[in-house]
Amino acid sequence: MKEELRRDIEAFVDRHTEAVFRDIARLVAVDSVEGAPAENAPFGPGPRKALDLGLQIARELGLETVDCEGRIGYASVGGDGARYLATITHLDVVPVGDGWKEDPFTMREREGWIIGRGVMDDKGPSVLCLYALKYLKDRSVPLRYPVRALLGANEETGMGDLEYYLANYPAPLFCFSPDANFPLCNGEKGIYHGRIVSKLPLGDILDIHGGVAPNVIPDRAEARVRAGKLANSEYVDAEEVSPGVWHLLAHGKGGHASLPKGTRNAIGVLVDYLLANEVGDENDAAFLRLIQKLHGAWDGSALGVQADDGNFEPLTIVGGVIGVEDGRMFQSVDSRYPTTTSGEQIAAGIRAHAGGIAEVTVDRDAAPFYMALDNPAVQSCIRAYNDFTGENAKPYTIGGGTYARHFPNAVAFGPEHPERPMPDFAGPIHGVDEAASRDWLLEALKVYILALVELEKLDF
Repeated sequence: MKEELRRDIEAFVDRHTEAVFRDIARLVAVDSVEGAPAENAPFGPGPRKALDLGLQIARELGLETVDCEGRIGYASVGGDGARYLATITHLDVVPVGDGWKEDPFTMREREGWIIGRGVMDDKGPSVLCLYALKYLKDRSVPLRYPVRALLGANEETGMGDLEYYLANYPAPLFCFSPDANFPLCNGEKGIYHGRIVSKLPLGDILDIHGGVAPNVIPDRAEARVRAGKLANSEYVDAEEVSPGVWHLLAHGKGGHASLPKGTRNAIGVLVDYLLANEVGDENDAAFLRLIQKLHGAWDGSALGVQADDGNFEPLTIVGGVIGVEDGRMFQSVDSRYPTTTSGEQIAAGIRAHAGGIAEVTVDRDAAPFYMALDNPAVQSCIRAYNDFTGENAKPYTIGGGTYARHFPNAVAFGPEHPERPMPDFAGPIHGVDEAASRDWLLEALKVYILALVELEKLDF
């Protein structure tokens, strides 16, 4: 990278720093969890409002915008041709969950960190992409290909936004998604989503529920049960709410379903407590023993579905949501798997343990994807990161699922840094007190600007 270009990018970022964080705060203030479909709001009023605001911010930055029927939208620079480059981020968020120290939709700052739902996943990166396009426009960077900053509204709960976009618009020549870790993710595990649904009616477990989304490891779970004397444990509070009826509240440590290491699933804590205290009749216990195998080993070994292929990290499997429907318990399943298995094989493995007590569904099964490291666009992105940071970082693969896997030529590209220490008050994506470092986000903005400048030089 030429020193003159470095200085110019750094000067641009310095000049717009406070505006960047002002606009992130504006987006964080919108509760954009998926809701009931409404007119011109296919994913609910929250995602619609966030998309409107994202496009408004883009126009304020002098960018052209297109609203794709409320499902997705984009800002653009350099025209609107069919052969274009793109970034893609999302403005919808997962439910906030319990335990936040302050309002999750009011961004706050502490010791160089911003805190609020979406600051890292993915409203902060969305703003970075808009400002990267503003740099291209303000500096009149020669563009061989137009550039779009796509703003999605349904990434967390189905990616119906992207399905619509790719069915109605040409795919970009190359796209990167700032929704993972730096330096660059060139492969994503397969994703299996399903449910384990009891065929047995409830007995002494009167109600049980926990979790906010299948892809979120819950930090609390609750049950109302009939039982004799129960006592508090390290992670479970027991309160007798009427004679012989108890309310149980289990506490865990939440996180993203693709990264279970270091978390403590509150559903698993509650299941262990119920079984250890012999709460529930035989119907209840039979189902709890089954899902205890799910919660007992997030590598799938307790269910016999473990897998490893040497390219990706080994399989992970977690249960994010437990509840009751039609008088029967259900447990969601989220597995991120390598190339040596599939969602169907995972479901079959669970069925082998379920016998006749539960049905196991396959609600989603997305195969793994992998992009070759010698791809010139991949190399341009990696060089942009290493040039600005002075590192010699290498690409990696992940268990999470980003937009990138749906494009013919795409990668996930920052801005997270799990290898860097975080303060105790800073929570993870999908977790309580989700946080992002101001310095890291500004560094990412510089990297994205340089990457787009260099991508424009390639022949696609």
